[in-house]
Amino acid sequence: MVVTIICARLLYSLRFLITLSLVALPWVTASRCLGQEKPPQTEEEKQARQDLNQGVQAFKNGQYQEAERYFAHAKQLDPRLLNARLYLATAYASEFIPGASSEQNKYVGRQAIDEFKDALAVDPENISAIDGVGSLLFQMAGTPYDAEKLQESKSYHQKHIELKPNDPEPYYWIGVIDWTLSFRANGELRASYDEHSGGKKELRDEDPLPNDLRQKYVREFGAVIDEGIESLKHAIELRPEYDDAMAYLNLLYRRKADTAAYQNERDELLKMADDLVDKVKDIKQKRAQTSSQR
Repeated sequence: MVVTIICARLLYSLRFLITLSLVALPWVTASRCLGQEKPPQTEEEKQARQDLNQGVQAFKNGQYQEAERYFAHAKQLDPRLLNARLYLATAYASEFIPGASSEQNKYVGRQAIDEFKDALAVDPENISAIDGVGSLLFQMAGTPYDAEKLQESKSYHQKHIELKPNDPEPYYWIGVIDWTLSFRANGELRASYDEHSGGKKELRDEDPLPNDLRQKYVREFGAVIDEGIESLKHAIELRPEYDDAMAYLNLLYRRKADTAAYQNERDELLKMADDLVDKVKDIKQKRAQTSSQR
């Protein structure tokens, strides 16, 4: 189980980097403006487009701080230039290091979030900005652990669903967040039990919760677990080979098992989780075989 969790977290880091790259792709040049951005009319607007293009080139070359200066100047010259805001946010986000607890790193993360939110003030339905805030909040909620940031992150993925209900990604992220919340709480309950038992009995991860703790867990996280399960199921319906979603559904079934009042119900849920592990292995194996044959 521990190995599975570590792999899932590493998987998220990789997915986060991919997300940042995708955020940048639609704005390769200033000439490809979004609908609400008019062609440049004034000298300031023209200079803003030039700065944007130079910033894009610096960003593509990995010169993020130089890119930030160009994007910030473009934004100053033309506050309506949404691309400058989005690229500035993305440049800040690219400097954020998940898990690093320094004040400078936190500051960079907040800068990125603020810029994405500024973009949403201009275009409230901008998916890239919505996803950018949701992803950064998730990363910032890890060190130190912050359940409120996780809930706020979830709210942005819910906004994504409102705009694009047939996209499996936001359903996946809601499932990931619900697992994170319920897994953390489960661990805290077990640790508290061990602490108050005076060392007489250790509650292992695979052991069912004592009835009083189980009831508390159901009250506080039963609905969260159910929401996560349904979200991941929907993601898989939309993308049948979505092995990442299956991996987290497996983890949530294990948390659901800790809410079961009867052993047969618990056993059934654990079997469902194990079956998903096997299915994920099959999908990955077939994918690897397909790649090797190309």
